[in-house]
Amino acid sequence: MATETKTKSKAVKAPVVEEMADEVKKPIVAKEIDLNQMIPVRSGFHGRLIYKSSRTQERFVWSEFGEEQIMELLELRNAKNASKKYFINNWFMFDDEYSWVIDYLGMNQYYKNALSLDNFDDLFSKTPSEIEKIISKLSNGQKKSVGYRARQLIVDGDIDSNKAIQALEKALGIELIER
Repeated sequence: MATETKTKSKAVKAPVVEEMADEVKKPIVAKEIDLNQMIPVRSGFHGRLIYKSSRTQERFVWSEFGEEQIMELLELRNAKNASKKYFINNWFMFDDEYSWVIDYLGMNQYYKNALSLDNFDDLFSKTPSEIEKIISKLSNGQKKSVGYRARQLIVDGDIDSNKAIQALEKALGIELIER
């Protein structure tokens, strides 16, 4: 009888396992990706950003926030392994067309709440509660960029709401204006 039970359970389990394997395989199928393709990488850092390749010793220099440099996908993969802080702090940013690079490199968790460079200043027109909520989810690198940009906009007179400034100060944990 024990033999019959094993045979029955094998017969029942085999098709289920095959069906599940088919379901899992379909989404996992990766498309061919050329590691030598060139990817535009924009700086998410306010100031001068320098990345030196550990593989080729090539230096990539971004002079200002939003500036673009072209890097090989292979180099970005190496950067992920050698200098993950560029991704953790959102110093490497990608336009929507190249957002798949973040998925490919497995860096989604660092970019899911990141502000896009094109819409970065939209944060400052939100309500104070929205500002606090959004900033609370940002990486430390983006929080520093928000603080830097907020100071610029306050000096230029583009942020003049005391409530917005107080919300920024509270969320960032810094003083933006002297009191």
